Amino acid sequence: MTWQQARQEDVPKIDRFLSEHIQTSMFPLANLRDFGLRGSDPRAVNVWALGDGPRAILAITNEGMVLPQCPDCSDAELADAIQLIRGRALFGLAAEATQARRFMHLAGWDDRPATMNSDEPGFTLDLNDIILPDTSGTTLVPLGDVDREVTEGWRQSYLTEAMGFDLDRAQSQSKKDIAAYVERDSHRALLITGQPVGMTGFNARLPEVVQIGGVYTPPDLRGCGYAKLAVALHLLEARAAGVTRAVLFAASDSAARAYIAIGFKPAGQYSLILFKTPKDPA
Repeated sequence: MTWQQARQEDVPKIDRFLSEHIQTSMFPLANLRDFGLRGSDPRAVNVWALGDGPRAILAITNEGMVLPQCPDCSDAELADAIQLIRGRALFGLAAEATQARRFMHLAGWDDRPATMNSDEPGFTLDLNDIILPDTSGTTLVPLGDVDREVTEGWRQSYLTEAMGFDLDRAQSQSKKDIAAYVERDSHRALLITGQPVGMTGFNARLPEVVQIGGVYTPPDLRGCGYAKLAVALHLLEARAAGVTRAVLFAASDSAARAYIAIGFKPAGQYSLILFKTPKDPA
């Protein structure tokens, strides 16, 4: 059995397959729906499928993010998938943790320099089961309603602290990220008595499921419960729009505790690897 490059008529069955593995498939599924198969946007994906079902897919975005969903592939099948992206510039890899580590090892990337290379606990929440904290004196507003200098500063700090970016790269990337968040209306800022204290967002969104990402509270405001407040309020907004489930991956123990406090339950492990020099080829 060999990998076949997906055609437009294959998209519905690929969508169904990824939906069956939704906890660890939000990135390829949302990118495929939002930006298309082999579209022009940096987040558009090229996809290969294995089997008629299919029973596995390999996606890579135009900017070089590798997004496999290969729950039962053999080493030989993964090795064949890796050959499909040899020579491509790579931004990173994101996948269910066991799959990601096999993929990295078979590709020979275990020692490839990375600004981020972590396995994070996954969580899931039925939005009917959300536990709402006390929201007195709080307001959640679109990110564009807050001074751009403030939000870019938050994002820059997030990129250096959580993802290991150097200052120059973080400054450049933060401007791009905040501009994209405002354009897509994907992120929110939490205000306490009118003052911005942190942000939250959805880094992938489907009509029925959202994936939380980019949650940030400045260091001097941590420990006050602002992160769980922001996430909970944003999820209430999503629930009102018809979303029924949320998924996420926690980057720290404190973040995990905040998510558990509003009702999230453990759900597997996820790996996120961001390579230090994205222009280097596979």
